[in-house]
Amino acid sequence: MLIAALANADSWYRHDLERAAVERGHQFVRVDFRRLTAQISGKRGRVSSEECNLHECDAVIVRTMPPGSLEQVVYRMDALARLEASGTVVVNAPKAIECAVDKYLTTAKLQAAGLAVPRTIVCEDSEAAMTAFEDLGGDVIVKPLFGSEGRGILRVSDPDLAFRTFRTLERTQAVLYLQEFIEHTGSDLRALVLDGRVIAAMRRHGNGDYRTNISRNGRAEPVELLKREQDLALKASAATGCRFAGVDLLYDRSGKVYVIEVNAVPGWRALSRVTDIDVAGLLVEGLEG
Repeated sequence: MLIAALANADSWYRHDLERAAVERGHQFVRVDFRRLTAQISGKRGRVSSEECNLHECDAVIVRTMPPGSLEQVVYRMDALARLEASGTVVVNAPKAIECAVDKYLTTAKLQAAGLAVPRTIVCEDSEAAMTAFEDLGGDVIVKPLFGSEGRGILRVSDPDLAFRTFRTLERTQAVLYLQEFIEHTGSDLRALVLDGRVIAAMRRHGNGDYRTNISRNGRAEPVELLKREQDLALKASAATGCRFAGVDLLYDRSGKVYVIEVNAVPGWRALSRVTDIDVAGLLVEGLEG
């Protein structure tokens, strides 16, 4: 097989995927999102990157989405969609990436699937956000609509600070995404789902912070998920259309479990380290079928 990965040149994940592909006898090429070119001529279309015709690849793995304008991001997703429509396997599918990268759409789909999610209010102006702040109990998590690894997330419980935060975000034309703060014991669960099964899981402990992301100095340990936790992870992945996903579960102090996030471009570096599971190898093996 010829496997392409849309990834940063110096990415650890790019190198891990290349290692796994070569070990299994496949060819591997890295592709830069910024170099994508789409051509439409006669009855045929083509998506390529420099010298690589992506239609000649058996599979394309999306490992990054570089910052860009709305036009650039929409174009990239459109190009992947046309590539998928031509028969090339894209992981994750463009529609799944579009869903999972959008926190509002993800949360709405999780709720529609019957999964417990934190109470959430999304708006565009600071006045509505202040009303939401009160409705959510005066202790909220403010998140960027797009983002991962805990970047740009704030916990706000002071009304004056909330007002200044919301006004600042409003002036930048940001969408105000507010969730009630869930009191918890300082840890959450990350389940990695691939092709309808949980292939690995870990418990993440915050380093004196309500955020447990490993990228923010959280600590990880392997864990065997309960069946109900596995079921939640699988339902969350299915709700967003993800073939390969990282699903975050959080228990409150009463024992109720919430689905917090579904990541369509999940990292596995920390998880591989604590579980000794070759995630890249399993991902490549899944593409062989």
